[in-house]
Amino acid sequence: MTTPRPPVSRLERVLRAGLFAVTAELDPPDSADPQEVYDKALVLSQVCDAINATDASGAHCHMSSVAICALLTRAGYEPVYQVSCRDRNRIAIQGDLLGAAALGVRNVLCLTGDDTSVGDQPEAKRVFDLDSIHLLQTARIMRDEGVFLSGRKLTVPPPLFLGAASNPFAMPYEWRPLRLAKKVAAGAQFIQTQYCFDVPRFRQFMTEVRDLGLNNHVYILVGVGPLRSEKAAEYMRTRVPGVRIPDAIMDRLRKTPRARQREEGKRICIEIIQQVREIDGVCGIHVMAYRQEELVAEIIEEAGLLPRPFRSSARPARPRERRYPRRRSEP
Repeated sequence: MTTPRPPVSRLERVLRAGLFAVTAELDPPDSADPQEVYDKALVLSQVCDAINATDASGAHCHMSSVAICALLTRAGYEPVYQVSCRDRNRIAIQGDLLGAAALGVRNVLCLTGDDTSVGDQPEAKRVFDLDSIHLLQTARIMRDEGVFLSGRKLTVPPPLFLGAASNPFAMPYEWRPLRLAKKVAAGAQFIQTQYCFDVPRFRQFMTEVRDLGLNNHVYILVGVGPLRSEKAAEYMRTRVPGVRIPDAIMDRLRKTPRARQREEGKRICIEIIQQVREIDGVCGIHVMAYRQEELVAEIIEEAGLLPRPFRSSARPARPRERRYPRRRSEP
């Protein structure tokens, strides 16, 4: 993999070193209290190489991704800034990329975003001025060419490690590697996939990825997560676009007593991690477990993925506020 420039983030350093990376999502609070972010991040920071701050995923409003990334960076953690095209036009997005970089954010995951119709405010207006591929191109142009899309020059380009999402489990399957190739050509350096429950399908996807040589140009992190119960699995299977849960997993949960289904869901997740880790071209995992940070830590530990390399030693409950000298009043 040709990488002439030095790594700009801890996540990129882990991946370039050929180590198996671990990232996880921090579910943003419905709150203005930064302590709620720090409490969740403290758990994840001990077991992950980077923490994703989601950008109103599912078209539900929460604390903004860029604000969470700023808090995480200030606390010494490694954030992944998720940027959705749904809510902002290209002018706002370019400004946000510069602002995030100025705050010390280095990892950016470029997403088109869920349509507002799936959220709890379906009357909200969609923007979609860009899609994920054009967003990747925009960020790459700003970083590598030092200009806005208008051609106006930047005095200091943003140093960014660019990522994108991929869904190997959405139909038609034969299109998935080709769409991934477009994202790589647009500038994607790392990929986080949709939840993987169908390992044979994912193996076939990776075979096609290797046939195209894409594994030599992008780091692929497989999306994994625990299933709380048979009921939760059925909801994801039928209501979350692009999530494929095989009948064998549903039967396994169905045959498990309800009180033990959460533990069985965790065990399934660990088994999937162990299976995908052996697939050529897989560089890590991305753990998604809605408001289950402690469970994420258990999964990563029991999957044998600790200790993490280059882990931050920062463990603040709340970073100390910087005090500035009071401005002298006018006479």
